[in-house]
Amino acid sequence: MRPPFDTAGDATAQPDAQALRDIIRQTPWLMHALRIARSLGLASWCIGAGALRNAVWDHLHGYPAPSRLADIDLAYFDPENLTQQQDDALLATLQSMAPDLPWEVTNQAAVHLWFGSHFGYAVEPLRSLAEAVATWPEYATAVGIYLDDADRLRIIAPHGLQDLLQMRIRHNPVRASAETYRQRTLQKRYQERWPDVVMDPEPSAPPTQ
Repeated sequence: MRPPFDTAGDATAQPDAQALRDIIRQTPWLMHALRIARSLGLASWCIGAGALRNAVWDHLHGYPAPSRLADIDLAYFDPENLTQQQDDALLATLQSMAPDLPWEVTNQAAVHLWFGSHFGYAVEPLRSLAEAVATWPEYATAVGIYLDDADRLRIIAPHGLQDLLQMRIRHNPVRASAETYRQRTLQKRYQERWPDVVMDPEPSAPPTQ
């Protein structure tokens, strides 16, 4: 399976992509999670967002043990089955295979069905996993990775990897509101947990339609 967007296809992104792959290979819990997730046989999937951010920033800070991890987000894209039951079944399988990991499973093709009730405004259905990753709240967390059948790490990074690798927090306004960004910066305590993180305090303007 080829990713819808892979930094390996962009020559200018090669050093960043290799740096990220090197960090992931040196993170045993994340490699374990990727192998478990791959065993589900999903057509389009990745692990990303906070789990990947934690792994990278822990490594760059030289932390000897992983910092607190709220969850491991397995994002997948299946427009043929938008039921919560499928997410629940996949979650149960992951928990049975790796009960020590804090799994969370979300079909990105179904996000529009619950987004309005959760965030207060409606959104259009997403068309691919790459488009879903591109909407995640900060550019540093709008990155996903997966392990292909040949054990190659594939990267989905619609906004690139600079914010993740440079430990910079900036609002991604594609779908996350300014209020959501402000709440996240307070709740996540980025600079308390990773002192070298640089934050943009002000949210960005949403893109023009």
